[in-house]
Amino acid sequence: MTAANTQKLDVFGVGNALVDILAFVEEDLITKHSLQKSGMTLMDAPTQGGILHDLEHIPLQMRSGGSAANTMIAIAQSGGTGIFVAKVANDPNGELYRQDMLDSKIEFNVVPTSTENGPTGTCVVLTTPDAERTMCTNLGVSVSLSANDIDAEQIKRCKYSYIEGYLWTGPDTKQACIQAMEDSKRQEVKVCFTFSDQFLVDMFADDFREVASNYCDVLFCNADEARSFCGIESLEECAIKIGELVETAFITNGKEGCLVAKDQKITPVPGFPVKAIDTVGAGDAFAGGVLFGLTHGYTPIQAARWGNYLASAVVQIQGPRLEGSWEDKFQEVISSPN
Repeated sequence: MTAANTQKLDVFGVGNALVDILAFVEEDLITKHSLQKSGMTLMDAPTQGGILHDLEHIPLQMRSGGSAANTMIAIAQSGGTGIFVAKVANDPNGELYRQDMLDSKIEFNVVPTSTENGPTGTCVVLTTPDAERTMCTNLGVSVSLSANDIDAEQIKRCKYSYIEGYLWTGPDTKQACIQAMEDSKRQEVKVCFTFSDQFLVDMFADDFREVASNYCDVLFCNADEARSFCGIESLEECAIKIGELVETAFITNGKEGCLVAKDQKITPVPGFPVKAIDTVGAGDAFAGGVLFGLTHGYTPIQAARWGNYLASAVVQIQGPRLEGSWEDKFQEVISSPN
C-alpha cells in the first residue's frame, strides 16, 4: 500500500454520483411536467429527456454533484480532506465527474463501469424565481453501488463516515449504506446520516428510525423532514425527540439557521441574513461545514455556525457548490458574535 493510501482523512462519504444539469426556469415548466416542486423526482431517461428538450434555449451549467458529493466538496473547501465512493460509467459524464472530484481535492478511486450497465447518473436541477429548486433525477449506473464497493480499510483512514438517505431507494445501494455503517462502527469511526429529502422520510421513516437508533452518532435533516419524521409541528419538540435517538442532531430551518440537539440539549444557532436566488445545495453545504468543524475539534455549536455560513453563501449563487477555498474565513465566522 502506498503512502497516499494510508494518509489519514476526515470523512468517508458514500452517495449517488450524479452530474448536475442546472437551469433557471419559470413556474409553468414545473406545472407542464407535473413535477413535485421543491422536491426530487426519480425518472427514466426518456422522461428526463423530455424536460431537457424544453431547456434547449436556456443556458445550462454542468457540474459533478449528488448530495453527499456536494457535502464532501464543502469539507474540502473548508480545508478538510475526504474520500468519496460512488458509481460512474465509462462515458464523458463519468470522466467529467471523476476529474471534478479530483480537482476539488477529494479522493475518488472509483473504476468506471461499462456503459452497458447504464450511463452516469444525471440530475436536472430546475430553479424557479422564488429560489426553490426542483430536481429530476435519472440515477443511471449509480444504482449499481453495492456493499462490495465499501472498503473497510478506506473507512479506517477516516474520523467520520457520511451516508446519504437517497441511497435507501435501491436494494443494492441500501446494503452499501448498511455495510458502511457497520464497518464504521467496527473501526470506531463516527457514523453520520442525512435524511436527504422529505419523500424519503415519508417512505422509510421506520427504517430511518432504526438506522438512527442503531448506527448514528450524528444525524442531519431539515425542518420539513423533522416534522414528517416525528409527526409533530413544533420544531423544538421534533429536536427533542430526534435528540433522544442520536448523540448529536442538526436540524436546518432555512434563513432561521438551525437547531442543534446535543446530549438532549437543544440550542438554536441563527443563520446569516442574505438574499437567496437558488436554494439548491444549501443543506449539503451546511453538512460539509459542520463535518469540517466536528472533525477539527470544534463544538457542535461552532460547527453549526460554519455550516450556516456556507449554506448562506451557496444560496446566493446558481448551483449547489461554492468556488475555491473558504478556509480563510473560518476563524472569523465562528468567533464573531451572533
